[in-house]
Amino acid sequence: MYNILVVDDEPLICKGLSSLLASSGLDIGHIYTALSGFEALDCIRMEDIDLLVTDIQMGAMSGIELMQHAKLAKPWVQTIVISAHETFQYAQMAVRLGAKDYLIKPLNSEQFLDSVRNVLLKMGKPSPELATFTPGMGEYFHLEEPLPEYSELLNLLLLDSTSVLSNQSSLEKLDALGLQGPFFSIIKIKAPLTADAANKKYSARDGLLLRYAALNIAKELLDQEWKSIAFYSPDEEISVIIQWDEQSYAETAAGQINRLDILGRSLHFNIHKYLHVNCVVGISQILKGISFMDVLNRQASKAILWNEEHSDHYVFYYGDFNWNNYTADPSAEELHTRSNLIVQKAKEYIEENYTQKGLTIHEVAKKNHVSPNYLSYLFKKNTGFNLWEYVIKLRMEESREMILNTDLRRYEIAEKVGYESPEHFSKIFKKYYGISPSDLKK
Repeated sequence: MYNILVVDDEPLICKGLSSLLASSGLDIGHIYTALSGFEALDCIRMEDIDLLVTDIQMGAMSGIELMQHAKLAKPWVQTIVISAHETFQYAQMAVRLGAKDYLIKPLNSEQFLDSVRNVLLKMGKPSPELATFTPGMGEYFHLEEPLPEYSELLNLLLLDSTSVLSNQSSLEKLDALGLQGPFFSIIKIKAPLTADAANKKYSARDGLLLRYAALNIAKELLDQEWKSIAFYSPDEEISVIIQWDEQSYAETAAGQINRLDILGRSLHFNIHKYLHVNCVVGISQILKGISFMDVLNRQASKAILWNEEHSDHYVFYYGDFNWNNYTADPSAEELHTRSNLIVQKAKEYIEENYTQKGLTIHEVAKKNHVSPNYLSYLFKKNTGFNLWEYVIKLRMEESREMILNTDLRRYEIAEKVGYESPEHFSKIFKKYYGISPSDLKK
């Protein structure tokens, strides 16, 4: 069963869509509602949400901004956008962020339910190619080497860009592939497909099939919103070259690293979901010029190596490790010291700003010059708290003190600890303490 979150700043629309979904006969477990982007984010962080249905224009946080933050929190959450305006720019941005549909108000009930039904039907189901694969049953699975005439050239480009780019024939092949950039990043996916993976011994044939299935999962995710090329590399790796032209890079330059991080976590999540394999994903920085392809390749490979230090973490961005501060690869002790410093600074920033409305993990990560994914991992590992759980903990403890020791009204307390509405504050408070603010006061 699937959980759906409906977000609109008009309560009647939230209520109407919730009632429509509840009586639809669809395989729905729970329907949540939120009247703002901030309320919705709390719900996404605290509940197991599968599908987000959001309005596009909602006061302080738009539906587009909500999608961005939701993707950072849980990249696998699917989205349907609804809007009172048929604006191409909004629709384009929504699709670029992975929206499955863009519906115009007033909504047609059947059209809305058809859209929800189509999204739910596709969730949790692998592509037909993946559905046919069971280890040990490889004879029923069609294996076709991707880009066989180009894989060797692309791997050579990643190892020695200068030699490839000095060859006219190679340049023509790269041009035929559409590898023009000028901005590039590399993602490497490493999965233990032929070794003992989670006590499962795969045959050589099954290892090849799993690798092919992983490549298909990558291609399906990439085809949605990325200009990219995915291919096999040595040592059980899959390499992905991501590229942007000048215009597309300039449009969202500030958020590209976050988008790559989201893509990396989506790759890990889906490969694990469908193939039951914990792959490790390494993400390079973004550089301008195809001549830096070998540099980007080394960065992605180096990022993967940090799984040896953080064996319970699977997605690594090269820029998170601040390599410029070290003359050689940092030791385990140096890494531990820096990790502690990152977490300490994050705690200090949260303790100073937890009452700020609209505080986001992205903002805390930006202050520490690391990706939200890596900060969330370090924070949980070092403190035992999920980062947002820590924000809620501080807010709830502060509000409890105010309830017990002041005559402030509920809306005043909600305002002081960073919540937009007293109703939302009460909902979080009761979930945290098991008792409403008014009952505690009594």
